[in-house]
Amino acid sequence: MDFNFENELENKIALVTGGSKGAGKAITDRLLKAGATVIITARNKPEENNGAHFIAADLSKPEGTQIVVDEVIEKFGRLDILVNNMGGSETPGGGFAALSDQDWETSFQINLLAPVRLDRGFLPGMIENRAGVIIHIASIQAKLPLYDSTLPYAAAKAALVNYSKSLSNEVSPKGVRVLTVSPGWIMTTASERMLERIAHSSNITIDQAHKSVMDGLGGIPFGRPAWPKEVAELVGFLVSPRAAYLTGTEYVIDGGTVPTV
Repeated sequence: MDFNFENELENKIALVTGGSKGAGKAITDRLLKAGATVIITARNKPEENNGAHFIAADLSKPEGTQIVVDEVIEKFGRLDILVNNMGGSETPGGGFAALSDQDWETSFQINLLAPVRLDRGFLPGMIENRAGVIIHIASIQAKLPLYDSTLPYAAAKAALVNYSKSLSNEVSPKGVRVLTVSPGWIMTTASERMLERIAHSSNITIDQAHKSVMDGLGGIPFGRPAWPKEVAELVGFLVSPRAAYLTGTEYVIDGGTVPTV
């Protein structure tokens, strides 16, 4: 089978959550380059218009998810590719004692329940068409949690990996591929904010915070965090026809960080 890499997603409708910055923006740009019509959603409109359709919504709330589902179906009629990229951690450093119930609930709403709701909203149409791809962006912290700074985030991502595998077992026979991408440390503005929080809570410098994260991960054999475009390239392949036989699998992109087979 021959593939045209430049237009391999032509006529495909894709949604990228958290697509206005960081890895989400890089994924959006990659799918646009491949010819897809791309919708992004975030709480705030991006400063730069790269050709994606924008929907303002807070996906940490059920009503925000419904806004996105309704608008996509009304304006585009269907969804072919769903990239559940939105996620992150805003919890304070300091381990378990520094965390409130609200910290835990917020992390699970953003990192687990938002993807679950979106999947539930779009899967009926994908199953009816017997076609579609769902990508869950998880994290290597599902296996290597940083208890000092991102404990709820790591727990929520571990739950997302488990859920993604289970969902793939259910819907792959119905024509929908479900995959997980687990990046290691990606150098984004969110990562920079995390370093600032660690530095502030531990009364250390940013460079020392950077070293503490590297040490907490056990080091990165490649020597640096990933660039957003490197994660985007993996996602671009996984949603393409070239990956038609891939489903139910977790793909780790971490520069060799995870020290196990």
